Amino acid sequence: MEKDSQARVAVDVMLMKNKVVVTGQVSTKEKVAIKEIVRKCLQEIGYDNALTGIDYRSCQIETNLFEQSEALRRNAQIGAAGDQGIMFGFACSETEEYMPFGIFYAHRLAERLAQVRKQNILDYLEPDGKVQITVRYEDYMPVAIDSIVLSTQHQEYVELARMKKELIANVIQPVIPEKYRKKDMEILINPAGRFIVGGPSADIGITGRKIVMDSYGGYARHGGGAFSGKDASKVDRSAAYMLRYIAKNIVAKGIAKKCELQIAYSIGVEKPIALGVNTFGTSKISDEKIIDDIFRNYDLTPRRNDTTPKLR
Repeated sequence: MEKDSQARVAVDVMLMKNKVVVTGQVSTKEKVAIKEIVRKCLQEIGYDNALTGIDYRSCQIETNLFEQSEALRRNAQIGAAGDQGIMFGFACSETEEYMPFGIFYAHRLAERLAQVRKQNILDYLEPDGKVQITVRYEDYMPVAIDSIVLSTQHQEYVELARMKKELIANVIQPVIPEKYRKKDMEILINPAGRFIVGGPSADIGITGRKIVMDSYGGYARHGGGAFSGKDASKVDRSAAYMLRYIAKNIVAKGIAKKCELQIAYSIGVEKPIALGVNTFGTSKISDEKIIDDIFRNYDLTPRRNDTTPKLR
């Protein structure tokens, strides 16, 4: 996309034991070194030994890319939607970033988990891992975290008790503000026991398998389409970003404390065929007035969405 802003991309990736498959539609004038990109990404993640299930230096990489159909390419060129679909955007006042509390801190914990591994703060960790947070609410606002579940792959020599202590000290405590860490907060680290075998050795990874983690963690609705592997002409991605941008502005301006936007597109049609808003009774103005203001102040055609930056 940096080299060809008009490139059209719809690519999926499947990761399995010592093998990567890259397939999908690509229309571009640029020559892209797919295998080099794959190996670089695997290296950056930390897939560099047999224990992780795949080694960036020796793994097999299979590519099967073909050009986008003429009909879809023509729709993109005239600025029409390349597919039908329903997308959502959401924002709320629970955090300074206008994201739901739970998914915001789950993302920060996952980032910190990767950081302590890559910086060798905890040098026995391996790439596979996941985080889950349960939040306690009062009067519709978060007041405490009830539980944190953190599962992470590790090398065989480390004892579970030591790892739990060090993960709490180096991952959980630096991320979660003290006021949300109550005495009764439950912390479950590798609750099933030792987590030696992971990554592609234990499971197959496929683009779009965990789509709600790319948005709001299940707190707000998701249209169903994955964001990854698509250029911005794909409304699955760009419309979701645009709606997030608009919802974020609505909350940041103090119009509402919570805002969910829903939009629908039809293939081959430039303008959206429907737009809905739900402010959950928190708005200072009517939802109908918000819709009118959106249509007056924002261009919701895919052509405009194509230039909208990704906002978190």
